Amino acid sequence: MKKKAVMIIAFNEFRDEEYLEPKKVLEKAGIEVTTASTRVGIARGKLGGQVKVDILLKQIQISDYDAVIFIGGPGSYAYFDDPQALKIAEDCDRLGKVLAGICSAVAILANAETLKGKDAACFVGVARILKDKGAKYNPGGVAVDGKTITADGPAHAKEFGEAIVAAL
Repeated sequence: MKKKAVMIIAFNEFRDEEYLEPKKVLEKAGIEVTTASTRVGIARGKLGGQVKVDILLKQIQISDYDAVIFIGGPGSYAYFDDPQALKIAEDCDRLGKVLAGICSAVAILANAETLKGKDAACFVGVARILKDKGAKYNPGGVAVDGKTITADGPAHAKEFGEAIVAAL
């Protein structure tokens, strides 16, 4: 059975390479990728990339996916306290699926209380949030703790994608 992942991006100002690099790695491995956001249409990356959004956050059925991946960038801050985004992360974790976040989006996982006691990498600007929520902050690269995968940012986007593929 084909594995499926949903990548959640901000409709404006997601980090282009944090989305594009892992997506390329996932699709090369035969994983079907769906892109979700708060609006459908063409989302715009911080660096000018344009991505077609397939579904709305509220349409995500966790049971349909093997992995949920939150993408960083300035726009991801809107999800830090978004009840829908937090519930998606909570449900994914509770159901034992692969839960991943990169750069600033790792704060969403922390705020959803899914990182307590786990190793986690993130953008240094949100490290305090992780520490305050009980994560073991890992200052660089990619951190894998069970089925939770986190990364510090664009420089490790490909490795982040590879870790997700390995977990699946």
